[in-house]
Amino acid sequence: MPRPTLPPAQTLDPEVARAWLVSHHGLAAPRFPPGTAGTRSMLKALRCIQLDPLDVIGTNADLVALARVDGLVRGDVYRHLMPGHAFEHWAKERCILPASAFPYYRERTRETPWWNLATRLERLPARVLEAVLEEVAARGPISAAELTDHGAVKPLDWSGWKGTGKATSMALEVLWTRCQVVVCGRGPGGKRYDVPERALPETARAPLASGPEVFERWALLERVEAAGLLSRAAGPHWSVLSAVRTSELPDTLVREGLLEEVVLPGAPRRYLAPVGFRERPVTEPDERMRILGPLDPLLWDRGLVQRVFGFEYLWEVYKPAELRRWGWYVCPLLHKGRLVGRLEARVEDGVLRVDKLWREKGVKLDDAALDEALARHAKACGATRVRRVRSRVG
Repeated sequence: MPRPTLPPAQTLDPEVARAWLVSHHGLAAPRFPPGTAGTRSMLKALRCIQLDPLDVIGTNADLVALARVDGLVRGDVYRHLMPGHAFEHWAKERCILPASAFPYYRERTRETPWWNLATRLERLPARVLEAVLEEVAARGPISAAELTDHGAVKPLDWSGWKGTGKATSMALEVLWTRCQVVVCGRGPGGKRYDVPERALPETARAPLASGPEVFERWALLERVEAAGLLSRAAGPHWSVLSAVRTSELPDTLVREGLLEEVVLPGAPRRYLAPVGFRERPVTEPDERMRILGPLDPLLWDRGLVQRVFGFEYLWEVYKPAELRRWGWYVCPLLHKGRLVGRLEARVEDGVLRVDKLWREKGVKLDDAALDEALARHAKACGATRVRRVRSRVG
């Protein structure tokens, strides 16, 4: 029996797509209340916030929050969400997720292809796993350094990048992947762990119907909402859902009317969009310039960013210096709904120093808006002054 045909994909004008994405991602104008309430509302709306350990002018999670919520300082995103309102797991790579997502993760172990949970289990004695879980349950919240030392273990090696060689830390990684422990906070001492029974509300631990498609249907709908427009082509925007991308599920959800399929003029790629997205209100951009984190959800799909914003986005932090076009930790600048430039900055001795600043060709950077953005960011990072270079064409 032939498969039912898909509804025809609708063409979306790039200008409309750009306005939709900026508004949908909460970057057009203040959409969330300030402080704690806004941080929690933001996570609920974004579905996930990608994590990265580098902290140059704030971590990526800080930058995502600072671009959308007023009244925050560096580190507040973790303090306002954990414990009780969020946990960490694989989504678009390692992310902060709202507590409401926990039941879906607890039902099935999730990992990225490079995580190699099976290898960890081969190298780790079962008695260590049991002992670490018992100690977290008895003493949590607790950091890896505060737990009993269970000796050494052969570390994983990702093309020269070494994982932990401590059995206790590897046990935490396994227990975390299985949702037997959760990250319940971050601070100067690193991640803190606890059992979900203490760290998450009872509503986040309610049982779900079992079966792989329960997670996959939910996760695909969440990923489309998180992306705004999710390219059906392979790429990091799919991450742990790569197998879902090539399954029948995307077509099934389109046929069921739970997702829409759109195309952009002159582009071969098709995109999945939330059903009814055209009817959702689109906020007009305000006058504020925003500094975006390098892994902001607006930037997940570099091909889409190029097509609708005309902005070539590269994150070159892991490239050798001689191969970088712009710099090490470079953050795009969003102003009035357009990506207008990028900067490389650092916080040093109480000063937010902008070492490099580029404007897009054909764009005149609004110096007043940029100075206001830098002043806001300096305050959030505990800096009392800003020093910046003149802009140059990218």
